[in-house]
Amino acid sequence: MKRTLSLLLCAALAVTMLAGCGPKNTASSSSSASGSESSSSSASASTGDSSGSEGFTLPKLMVLSGPTGVGAAKLMADQDYARENGSTPDGAPCILASAEVVADNTEVAAALTNGDADIAAIATNAAANLSAKTDGGIQVLAVNTLGVLYILEKGNTVQTMADLAGKTLYCPSNTKGGNPEHILNHLLEKNGVSTSDVDIQWLTPQEITAKLTSSDAGICMLPVPAATALLIQDSGVRQALSLSEEWENLGEGPLPMGCIVARTQYIEENPKGVEAFLNAYEESIAYMSNPDNLTDAAELVAQFGITPNAKVAEMAIPQCNLTYVTGKEMHTMLEDYYSILFQTAPDSIGGGLPYDSFYYGVG
Repeated sequence: MKRTLSLLLCAALAVTMLAGCGPKNTASSSSSASGSESSSSSASASTGDSSGSEGFTLPKLMVLSGPTGVGAAKLMADQDYARENGSTPDGAPCILASAEVVADNTEVAAALTNGDADIAAIATNAAANLSAKTDGGIQVLAVNTLGVLYILEKGNTVQTMADLAGKTLYCPSNTKGGNPEHILNHLLEKNGVSTSDVDIQWLTPQEITAKLTSSDAGICMLPVPAATALLIQDSGVRQALSLSEEWENLGEGPLPMGCIVARTQYIEENPKGVEAFLNAYEESIAYMSNPDNLTDAAELVAQFGITPNAKVAEMAIPQCNLTYVTGKEMHTMLEDYYSILFQTAPDSIGGGLPYDSFYYGVG
C-alpha cells in the first residue's frame, strides 16, 4: 500500500527523531516490585547478559501505565520470578531481559528508537506515527486494548453525543493530540456537532477530578482507570456515555486504542524471541481478562503501578477491553481505524497509511 509521504521524507524524519530522542532520565516503575531487583535486571541487560536458552536475545519490554499495560501484568510477574529462579512458576524459561512501566507514549517511542526497548505497549496512532518516522523501524505485533474512553457527568444532561453541544467538556491534557482527541472529534462530527460548539478545556486528570468533585455539575472525558477512580471518589458522578459504544453505533467496527509493537531489527534477528513473547503475552492477556482471576490480577496491576491501587484496578480491569488480535484480523482492524484517522488527522499516523509490512505476520 502506497503512503502519501515519500520515502525521502520518511528518512529525513527518522534522522530528526534519532537526533532528538536520546534516553530520558525519568522516574519510571520497573516490572520488579523491589528496587534491588530492578537494578539487577537493568545491569543484566546493560552488560549484554541477555542470551536466552532458547537461542535468541532476550528482549527488553516497556509498557504504559493504564489500560495498555494491564494485559502484561501476569507476564511481568512471571518474568520477575524467572529472572530470580531460572524459570517461571510453571517451569517455563525466562523470555524477557527486563520490563519497565512508564507513563507516556513519548517515553516508549524514545526507548524504541534508541534501543532501550525491543518490544513495547503503545497507543495505536503512536505506533503508526513512529513507524513512519523510523522508515519502517517499528512493526505492530498485536492489538491489545480496545476502547477505554468514557464521558462522565455530575448531573443528567448528557444522553447522546449531540447533547455535548453548547457545553463545557473537561479532557485530560496528556491525551491531546492522541487517540482520545481524534476519537472525540470524529464522534462529535458524525453526530452533527462541531468541535467549536463544545468548550473543550484540556486539564490534567487531577484538575478534572478536582473540578467535578468540588462542584454540583460538570462533564469530562476520561479513560479507564482515571474514569474508574473518579467514579469511586464521587458517587454523584455517573457514566454518561461509552465512546466505544458510540463508535460502534456509527458502524465503524471495533475501536483499537492500544497495541504491542517491536523494533524491526529485533524481529528480524530474533524471530524465536518474538514468537516466545507473543505466546506468553497471549496467556497473560487471557489470565488478566478472566473474571475468576480478577482479585489477583488487580493486585498485580497495582504492584507494578499500572493503576493507583488494587481497588481501582479491580473495578477498571473489566472495562479495559483487553484483547489479543494478530495477523490478518489485526491488519483489517487497524487499517480501518487508520483510514478514519487519515481523513481527520493524517499527521497523527505519520501522514499516510502504513505499508503492509508494518503488520507483523502479514506484509
